[in-house]
Amino acid sequence: MCRSIKTLRPPVTPEVSDEDIRAAALQYVRKVSGFRAPAAHNREVFDQAVDAVAAATQELLDGLQIRGSAAVHRQ
Repeated sequence: MCRSIKTLRPPVTPEVSDEDIRAAALQYVRKVSGFRAPAAHNREVFDQAVDAVAAATQELLDGLQIRGSAAVHRQ
């Protein structure tokens, strides 16, 4: 279907961009919905799901504490 979702947490991925987070969210929603690209009548709910998953992913990454280092936070 599409590429795998990659690990985004430090130190596995030290630099994570908004695009990385959005790509992972898009892959997740595609997998769960079974649609690579939704029909026009499903576009709004599909895009809302991608936004919600991206926000949840950002919140998760911001809250993770990595052993042996200071907490990693993106602004």
